[in-house]
Amino acid sequence: MIHYGEPGRQGLYDPAYEHDACGVGFVVDLKNRKSHDLLQKALRILLNLQHRGACGCEKNTGDGAGILLQTPHRFLEAKAAEVQIKLPPLGRYGVGMVFLPIAREDRERCERIIKKVVREEGQTFLGWRTVPVDNSSLGLTARAAQPVIRQMFIGRSPYITEPQAFERKLYVIRKRIEKVIRDSSIAQRSMFYIPSLSWKTIIYKGMLNPDQLPTFYEDLGDPSMETALAMVHSRFSTNTFPNWARAHPYRYLSHNGEINTLRGNVNWMKARQSLFRSPLFGDDIQKIIPVIDESGSDSAMFDNALELLVLAGRSLPHAMMMMIPEPWSGHESMSPEKKAFYEFHACIMEPWDGPASIAFTDGVQIGAVLDRNGLRPSRYYVTHDDLVVMASEVGVLDIPPENIKHKGRLQPGRMFLIDLEQGRIIDDEELKHEIATAKPYAQWLKEDLVRLEDLPAPASPTAARYSHAEVVRLQQAFGYTTEDLRLLMAPCALDGTEAIGSMGTDTPLAVLSDKPQLLYNYFKQLFAQVTNPPVDCIREEIIMSMGQVIGPEQNLLEPSPLSARVIRLQSPILSNEELARIDALDGSGPGGFKSMRLPMLYRVEEGAAGLERALEELCKQASAAAQDGHAILLLSDRGVDRDHAAIPALLAVAGVHHHLIREGTRTMVGLVVESAEPREVHHFCLLIGYGAAAINPYLAFDSLRIMIEQGQLPGIEYAKAVKNYCKAINKGVMKVMSKMGISTVASYCGAQIFEAIGLNRQVIDKYFTWTASRIEGIGLEVIAQETRARHQKGFPARPLNGHVLDPGGQYQYRRDGEYHLFNPETVHKLQYACRANNYQIFKQYSELVNNQSRRLCTLRGLMELKPADVPVPLEEVEPVESIMRRFKSGAMSYGSISKEAHETLAIAMNRIGGKSNTGEGGEDPARYVVEPNGDSKNSAIKQVASARFGVTSEYLVNARELQIKMAQGAKPGEGGQLPGHKVYPWIARTRHSTPGVGLISPPPHHDIYSIEDLA
Repeated sequence: MIHYGEPGRQGLYDPAYEHDACGVGFVVDLKNRKSHDLLQKALRILLNLQHRGACGCEKNTGDGAGILLQTPHRFLEAKAAEVQIKLPPLGRYGVGMVFLPIAREDRERCERIIKKVVREEGQTFLGWRTVPVDNSSLGLTARAAQPVIRQMFIGRSPYITEPQAFERKLYVIRKRIEKVIRDSSIAQRSMFYIPSLSWKTIIYKGMLNPDQLPTFYEDLGDPSMETALAMVHSRFSTNTFPNWARAHPYRYLSHNGEINTLRGNVNWMKARQSLFRSPLFGDDIQKIIPVIDESGSDSAMFDNALELLVLAGRSLPHAMMMMIPEPWSGHESMSPEKKAFYEFHACIMEPWDGPASIAFTDGVQIGAVLDRNGLRPSRYYVTHDDLVVMASEVGVLDIPPENIKHKGRLQPGRMFLIDLEQGRIIDDEELKHEIATAKPYAQWLKEDLVRLEDLPAPASPTAARYSHAEVVRLQQAFGYTTEDLRLLMAPCALDGTEAIGSMGTDTPLAVLSDKPQLLYNYFKQLFAQVTNPPVDCIREEIIMSMGQVIGPEQNLLEPSPLSARVIRLQSPILSNEELARIDALDGSGPGGFKSMRLPMLYRVEEGAAGLERALEELCKQASAAAQDGHAILLLSDRGVDRDHAAIPALLAVAGVHHHLIREGTRTMVGLVVESAEPREVHHFCLLIGYGAAAINPYLAFDSLRIMIEQGQLPGIEYAKAVKNYCKAINKGVMKVMSKMGISTVASYCGAQIFEAIGLNRQVIDKYFTWTASRIEGIGLEVIAQETRARHQKGFPARPLNGHVLDPGGQYQYRRDGEYHLFNPETVHKLQYACRANNYQIFKQYSELVNNQSRRLCTLRGLMELKPADVPVPLEEVEPVESIMRRFKSGAMSYGSISKEAHETLAIAMNRIGGKSNTGEGGEDPARYVVEPNGDSKNSAIKQVASARFGVTSEYLVNARELQIKMAQGAKPGEGGQLPGHKVYPWIARTRHSTPGVGLISPPPHHDIYSIEDLA
């Protein structure tokens, strides 16, 4: 089956999760001299970037290639005349490239819609030109999905006198056409797409390999096709379906990288739309909504947002500085003006964060920018004959060395810009200084920005101080265990860091467990993968930011001093005193902010129906408070008693967040959570990820107080313990953000970088909209049951003499705790089988583990091999020896496991012809010598990890296979870690390190940021 766009949601696939990585470049004549030769140079750049693109199993079906040019007026004038169209002068007409359906009836319906919209917008439809193409070099897949490609010409009406106003009108026309056709009953509407509609630029692109672009589009070979700039792109759709529309360039940019915060960026843009007003658009502003076309890729959605900012009045570099800001908050040498610019714009828009090299142009200015981490390569040349070449790598054009005037590479967060009207390259400092000083941003911040510490503290504490018995009761009602206190919270309070433990888990998924689970446990964090590196938040701390603003947003399209009227937080984790400042806001203090407290409670005996009603009421109260001018909504579960249970905080926050987005009032308020539930990093990450700007974990603080009073946290005062705990949670959240390549908590807020495992579609769609959920499961009924089970422990039907916390069992096996695959029975049988060399006992162990897996412990345990209806003839079955050659053991480093275990694995795999893997800890050179009995301890696979422990030339030449580890397997998005007490002298010798010193592998390779660098 041929998919003309991307396939719909099915099985484990959802088109919403599409990203790509690619090669990008441009060439420009500094003196704005148009020529066909420059076009040919651009096509040569594209051809030399072919290795950065990709193709499928058909070598002649590419992932995508394209080129953006200035409007070639001389060429178009002649070609239009051939079809009896007389074009007015350049600037008085727009040209659109249009992909149309193959079916004639569908195509004609699209063409009628286009003409109708153009007329309704007061412009003149001049006619159509069919673009000549040669698809003989295309593969079957590309050819089967190929649309009909035509150019349309739209004449500018006399009442539009300003060129940029005409560009805006063409944008409105395109958005209206897209919306009408998208909502129509046209069968092949997914084939319809407008790559470009502008008077300044035109785009030729498709589902092509770079070498196919100039032969497919015959126009590109015409000598009268001239331009002074050209931007090219070769697409590598890393985890996406290639199609004609998703080839780059887009209308303003070409992008190599991924936008990790995409879901949050799109949600926030959708929420802001209700505030849009613009004197430049006037009444047309409603016609362009929705701004983001969510059927596009991450690059396309970035382009949608950029296009709006530019057409609403900002310059192209200004808009890029907003969307991809430099790391400014900790930048001591940055000028005050530039820092004020970034701080002001942080009040109105979050960064679009992720590894990115973006080339951008509006046909007059062309440039490029790297993300704040510099995680994508970009290099440029300037020649003596005024040519500028920028691309993902060097060598894309053969330029004689004597003609090279200057060359360099883009720096993280820096901008490279050529202005053809000025005929020069504008330096990053000059450009940003000009933009930063265009308005008095520092003055606006001084007058309107309110910092949390500047808010008046209430005269008396507003929060209740719970007794020891009340704290334990609440701990039981919210599912605390002694493990939570002892293993998770105590190290945070004492040292200001999370506890270090092994990352493996042999407990059931939350949806498969027979123990009541917190809702947080049904979500798993996503993490950066091969083409999308994590950030090293330790070495690269300067680019990380935990600062956040909270309060009502203003109109994104018309910045003013009021845009800075928000409250700036240093951290999303609030102490009780900080929360009290927010809770006391009544409109009389700085900024005139008002807060409203909304209860997250429901009557526990009403079950799922009561929970759902309470959520609906909470959303109604939030809407009313937003309309009433309350800038901050404080969602609180204080007040839990025998009759009232807490709505799971995550469910409440996500529900209110998405409810307000849907009704267009989300940007009118900030969400603060006061909850007894969150106590570990994962909980805070989820609350922030689903829209909470700040969190006050009041029961966690009270628990620390009780632990100090009982002597469980010796040598530390309560204030210091709380400070350390908040510090540890902040560091943990930062680490989780960095695992996904995200640098700022402002971008992480609302970004939903999680996958749900075990929640049904109804819960996802209503409360966790757009969350990945490939495996469904429970609904509100079970959530209410699990909440009730926890609540009854704190408020039992019969009063108990004393309250004792559940011991836990998630991290350590307990008889009545969480179920573990490796429990005393299975471990005993395995040890006995090995020591006694008893295969029958090992079979009992295997059967026991397999049975337990089937007892709802793992997903694979729920599956069975389906026997073939007809047995395979024995002579067709592969011999055991050839099957075993494909066996490979896991990459477990020497140090994480013992010498005996590591060597035994290697001997065993070598005996059967398989391959063992060293892991990242190196290997003792003595193992390269074959044993007298013929055994070999030499691991066939040698791993090269980010820290390069034990990597030497001798190590590498003794490998049959080299494995360069781009992403950590056991700790996704993080580097490996071997605690200092495990770094014995013999392990340190193998790793070429110091005994007793902890060994941490950086999350990424600091000289390999992507698989592209190994291409």
